[in-house]
Amino acid sequence: MTTLFVLDIDDFRPVATAAAADPAVTVRRRGPYLELTADGGIAVERAATGCRNAVWYSCVAAVRGTVTRWDSTGLTVAPAVTR
Repeated sequence: MTTLFVLDIDDFRPVATAAAADPAVTVRRRGPYLELTADGGIAVERAATGCRNAVWYSCVAAVRGTVTRWDSTGLTVAPAVTR
């Protein structure tokens, strides 16, 4: 399972909304965070969020998985590799 946490504030909510466009991604509130989970990976295209640079590059609070892409156009978190 892959999990991405973003702080539940106005600036970061569009990240969760964009991720939730994928029916495989579940978003729920967990304390002061939005917890995004999926059995597979989680991918968010920056254009869908409307986030500016400072917000985009500071939106991740925590990850269970591996960030495989986080650039000016997208964020992708892959499931953690278990051994």
